[in-house]
Amino acid sequence: MERKDEQQVTFSKRRNGLLKKAYELSVLCDAEVALIIFSSRGKLYEFGSTSTTQTLERYQRCCFNNPLDSNAERETQSWCQEVSRLKAKYESLQRTQRHLLGEDLGPLSLKELQNLEKQLEGALVQARQRKTQIMMEQMEELRRKERQLGDMNKQLKIRVSLEMSTLEAEGQGLKGHPCPWNGGFPLQVPASNPMEIEPEPVRQIGYQHYNFGEGSSAPRSMAVDSNFFQGWTL
Repeated sequence: MERKDEQQVTFSKRRNGLLKKAYELSVLCDAEVALIIFSSRGKLYEFGSTSTTQTLERYQRCCFNNPLDSNAERETQSWCQEVSRLKAKYESLQRTQRHLLGEDLGPLSLKELQNLEKQLEGALVQARQRKTQIMMEQMEELRRKERQLGDMNKQLKIRVSLEMSTLEAEGQGLKGHPCPWNGGFPLQVPASNPMEIEPEPVRQIGYQHYNFGEGSSAPRSMAVDSNFFQGWTL
């Protein structure tokens, strides 16, 4: 406003309305209100529901003398920003995963589809390389186990050969020695051919039967002259 009188009239009306609103706010809402107004001429107008000075001191304590609250507020704002950033990143990763699975490809442009194709080709190459590496490692492990089993088999063959040689030597040493539980006769070692086994002496208990043919010229008294007695003899 260019005219001073109009400015003064407008200032007076708006000032009174502002003071009235401050008063109503303090009464209706039970709030502590302090209002300070300086006119263009430097004149002070103030309103305080309790005391303007006390309200200003309280304001200074809250804003300047309590750094913990300000630090907590700044930390809260920082955490809110971090949560928003992580949420946006999570949504972006979800979209990327759906694109890699072949879903929601409609909004993508040609360049984005080409980049997606390159990513899939690179991932396929890496997957094949890793699969080949795992297969080679497994084959090498199987070869190592095969060599170990071959060495164990050779050692077992050597042990079996030594034990067989020891048993054959012991059998040769026992052959021909008399055995007290066999009546003093030598121990018969089984031969490779059953027909080559020598008969052992036999002690007979009972009658000695002789079958004489009708045309035999041997006398019957030969049965009496033999080493066996009639009846049961030892």
